[in-house]
Amino acid sequence: MTLEEFFKYYKKVALAFSGGVDSSYLLYILKKLNIESTAYFVKSEFQPDFELKESITLATKLGADLKIIDNPILNEEKIITNDSSRCYYCKQNIFSHIIKTAKQDGYNIIIDGTNATDDEGDRPGMKALKEMKILSPLKICSLTKQDIRTLSKEAGLPTWDKPSYSCLATRISTGQKIKKDTLVKIEKSESYLFKLGFKDFRIRVKDNSAVIQVKEKDFIKVMENRDRILKTISHMFDEISFDLRPRR
Repeated sequence: MTLEEFFKYYKKVALAFSGGVDSSYLLYILKKLNIESTAYFVKSEFQPDFELKESITLATKLGADLKIIDNPILNEEKIITNDSSRCYYCKQNIFSHIIKTAKQDGYNIIIDGTNATDDEGDRPGMKALKEMKILSPLKICSLTKQDIRTLSKEAGLPTWDKPSYSCLATRISTGQKIKKDTLVKIEKSESYLFKLGFKDFRIRVKDNSAVIQVKEKDFIKVMENRDRILKTISHMFDEISFDLRPRR
């Protein structure tokens, strides 16, 4: 099945929109096929500010309707406890907000950007999507992440080579309670590395120690910028280390 064939059956949909490669391509397709739709971005402390700004910019460029839903996620104890089911509870929470708002706007079908490469065994949140009857057109149409990057490039979308970017909560060690000040430290630190030109990286936190993870090609760049990185972010953490295992 192609996306064009899929949307012959679904002519009015609400899109869970994150501004990433997958949901951005879906937003483009919705506009291209003139599907009645609204994109919903759920904003919480788990998303860095740049994600929202980039989402607004793209939606404006495509002429798409975008709604921002504020989500006080740090009030959800079962999420901030940060056990092995956090992603599942978080997806439940996010899509509950989207479903509620979308239904008020007259939408009964909710779609998301899960693709054919996404592994359910790796992503507990996908279980929540099934339970909530969220449709994943990219997965249904057997489109892989690489397919979507290629199609996005052909469509002229700026997101075609955007690195995958999981929420800030994924940086915090499982079992460590998620707190706002920890999320702020991570966002500030990663924002600085972005400014230095790093693209695909993570800053992982356990207790109050940070570990920088980058692609192997960026190892030398980390050492070249070592003093600047330490000067900018060392006051936020007790320890800062560099993971010698390259980020995949």
